[in-house]
Amino acid sequence: MAKKIDRLRRNWLSNRLDYLTAKIAFFQDYLLVNNDKVQKQTETVLKEENDRRQSDLGKLAFKLQVENPVLSEIKDKETKTINDKFYWRFRALKQTIKRKTVRSHANSEAIETWAEKKRSKLVGSQKEALEIIEKKFATTNAPQALMEYQKAQAENESQFAQFSKDWQAFQAKRQADFEKKTKQTIEKLQKQQVQVTKDFESLIPIAEEHLDKLDEGIILRLDGLSMHFGGLKAVDNLSFEVKEGEIFGLIGPNGAGKTTVFNCITQFYKPTLGNIYYRNRKNEIINMNDYKTHEVIREGIVRTFQNVELIWEISVLDNLLVSGHTIYKTGFFSHLINSQRLRQEELVIRKKAQWVLEKLDLTFYQNMIPYGLPYGILKKVELARTLMVNPRLIILDEPAAGLNEEETQNLADIIRKIRTQFDVTIFLVEHDMSLVMNLCDTICAISFGKKLAIGSPSEIQNDKNVIEAYLGGD
Repeated sequence: MAKKIDRLRRNWLSNRLDYLTAKIAFFQDYLLVNNDKVQKQTETVLKEENDRRQSDLGKLAFKLQVENPVLSEIKDKETKTINDKFYWRFRALKQTIKRKTVRSHANSEAIETWAEKKRSKLVGSQKEALEIIEKKFATTNAPQALMEYQKAQAENESQFAQFSKDWQAFQAKRQADFEKKTKQTIEKLQKQQVQVTKDFESLIPIAEEHLDKLDEGIILRLDGLSMHFGGLKAVDNLSFEVKEGEIFGLIGPNGAGKTTVFNCITQFYKPTLGNIYYRNRKNEIINMNDYKTHEVIREGIVRTFQNVELIWEISVLDNLLVSGHTIYKTGFFSHLINSQRLRQEELVIRKKAQWVLEKLDLTFYQNMIPYGLPYGILKKVELARTLMVNPRLIILDEPAAGLNEEETQNLADIIRKIRTQFDVTIFLVEHDMSLVMNLCDTICAISFGKKLAIGSPSEIQNDKNVIEAYLGGD
């Protein structure tokens, strides 16, 4: 009974720790988002105020008949409108004259007389219309009017400068108050986090079942993994370890069972035999066989597939936002009423998505739908999507399939960049041996579900069992 109570308490503390960690990360991210939000708001308010003041100056200039850039722009637009209007009228007259001339050669003099009257009338109408515009925007050099306008202009500049100064000071104070309050909240949450961590760690020796299954520095271990489909052994007693922070490659001929291994790790398949031990974000060692498919991502394991699996009807940015749904902490009620916390959370996740796209040089494509984009870009979008959930282990199933040599090299650079900048472990399956040998720190070769060899790229290249599996024996 006591053991069961300890297990329940451990689960509660684990969930509480996850909640506090996510909340601290949210407030830290929201500090950055709020800075951008305040800056954009300041720019918008100042622009609107400046436009309003320029409009008032334009009205005053019109009233005083003083030359002004705003009035000159309006005058030019109205003049262009009149000229365009009469251009089409002259063109219509030209076509009419042409038709009349073709139909009757006998009355050519009469037609020419009629056309000349029409042209004269149109020229007169156009001239009258332009004169009206000139009168409407006539300017004066009267000293009194000019002085009044210049005085109003100077007052406007002075008032706008003061308004700008006051508004920026108000926004700075508002931002400082927000930062102070947010930092106090973060400190409070961090104290709670420390206490919960102590309580949680005190229960680990009692509750941890797999403490001795992974050595320090190991993130994943397959222990005697087997997957049978009837009489077919797709994976047969496979064991190996993946170190934290490395790029680990799994290779083998077609049908060797590589994708089946991935499906067992991510629990698409429940293994027939064996265990899959994994070190999660809280440094706990867990057996993935105890988890359901949809729970795997919460432990920090994400994957891509052989085929590009994007939502084709929405933009690239929205694809990343959809993938970020697992890091939402607001519940059904907040979404129902569109609460302020939800809106803040959406801002943070959108900012994170834009940051990830920027890191992978995909900002240009963020508002495009995936249809029609180059295949190499689609592969990068899939990689970007995995980074939205703060993973510890990224599993890539044939990431270079369908890519040309240049795109493959670009992909290798991106994978190295992700490993370094996002502090993740990469586990990949790939048939492109040049990519695998240049990219991976450790490689495991399998054939018909059995392990052939494991080691560095040079060791795998020279292993006779691997050579025989790929090239055939004597």
